[in-house]
Amino acid sequence: MLKVTVDETKCCGAGQCVLTAPEVFDQREEDGIVVLLEPTPTEELATAVREAEAVCPAGAISVQEEE
Repeated sequence: MLKVTVDETKCCGAGQCVLTAPEVFDQREEDGIVVLLEPTPTEELATAVREAEAVCPAGAISVQEEE
């Protein structure tokens, strides 16, 4: 199982995560900061979530494998 965390203090509001995995990430209207919609996404979303982690310019997304 995947466990996703975000660090809002690092987020620069680029929105790459939302474009890559909209089922898991959104952005706040007022400032564009990341909103985590699904902290434990399904395996079907694993590739998109890992790509979102990789393309985040601020390194605000962390994905871990949990048992």
